[in-house]
Amino acid sequence: MTRVAVIGAAGRMGKTLIGAIHAAEGLTFTAAIEHSGSSLLGVDAGELAGVGKLGVMVVDNFETIKDDFDLLIDFTRPEVTMANAAFCSEHRKKMVVGTTGLNAEQKQVLQDAAQKTAIMFASNMSVGVNLCFKLLDIAARALGDDVDIEIIEAHHRHKVDAPSGTALSMGEVVASALDRDLKACAVYGREGITGPRDRQTIGFETIRAGDIVGDHTVLFAGEGERIEITHKASNRMTFAGGAVRASKWLSDKNTGLFDMQDVLGFRED
Repeated sequence: MTRVAVIGAAGRMGKTLIGAIHAAEGLTFTAAIEHSGSSLLGVDAGELAGVGKLGVMVVDNFETIKDDFDLLIDFTRPEVTMANAAFCSEHRKKMVVGTTGLNAEQKQVLQDAAQKTAIMFASNMSVGVNLCFKLLDIAARALGDDVDIEIIEAHHRHKVDAPSGTALSMGEVVASALDRDLKACAVYGREGITGPRDRQTIGFETIRAGDIVGDHTVLFAGEGERIEITHKASNRMTFAGGAVRASKWLSDKNTGLFDMQDVLGFRED
């Protein structure tokens, strides 16, 4: 039985994760962490999540619970995830990371930490989104340079990073399939007199509004036809379910950096 800790336990995603872990076979929820100064410190995390008392109290540091968990699920912020990765690598705690907005240096920190422990990092834990990644690779290779490619994403008004990590991952999948460098060909929004579109670019459009959980569409537009690959999430349990699946998959891994393509068996040898 893998003992699981959740950081950000009092947040919307944290509470959803606790519910998903509590309902899962092969996992047990044993630790809950929140930021120092939270008014919810000392509260039973099960009651916060709406699943009843679990005897797991919310704390504000890892030292008090470092012997109580085997794996940490982290859907927080890049700077928090970096500190957590240092702790987990030092104490050989596994990690499932769904934090978005990591830059290249921060991703390298995860790579380095994975030399000492097992880490599953994905911009999106949804099984459906990861299936879309596979479909995007197929579509991009088939359509080649004969289409214009635009990526449109929408999220709730509280999301702090843009474009979303999922949108960027979709762009990376498409760019890789077309042998392009996303850093060189990405266009983030347009304004004014932009001139004719360069077919070698990949465009990104971002929407932030209301309580949208997460919508992503990749548009392949050619002459006379358009192909759209779309994923729409209606609640956070989609991501929590993927994190639970990843936690189970990681249970027999000791070291290494993995993603949901590995978890789902989509990775080609």
